[in-house]
Amino acid sequence: MKAQRRSILKRLFASVAGVAGLGTATQVMAEPQAEKEVFNVVNHQDVPLFSGSTKLGNLVFVAGKGYHKEGDIKVHTDEVLKELEKELVKAGSSMEKVLKVNVYLHDLNDYKGMNEVYKGRFGSKPPVRTTVAVYGGVPGDSLVEMDCIAYI
Repeated sequence: MKAQRRSILKRLFASVAGVAGLGTATQVMAEPQAEKEVFNVVNHQDVPLFSGSTKLGNLVFVAGKGYHKEGDIKVHTDEVLKELEKELVKAGSSMEKVLKVNVYLHDLNDYKGMNEVYKGRFGSKPPVRTTVAVYGGVPGDSLVEMDCIAYI
């Protein structure tokens, strides 16, 4: 009796999971994953610290890019976006394939200036974006830092 009830419950869960799309998610998770590729590894005292970008399957994760020279928020934003684009191209992607961008501002008052340079840089279908002002500022005296996730 217990085995029959368990079997019925399993079939019921499987049918509900299939309707909810959970079967596909479970199937994807069960498939073997491609090996992670890393690019531009940054070392600290001869120990790997982080990678400039990482590729897994058809996704590319680009580490935060900042601009550490003189200039206003517009100069910094333009240079950061150029660096993101270089990293994406190296990994076989492009700005048009970016899914998510995180923007970290040294000062929230730079939001408008950053937006003026940012707009249109990702094509006609821009990615989702989170923008925050960072308490204590962005590391390395950059006025803005950005990272992103894209597909190939």
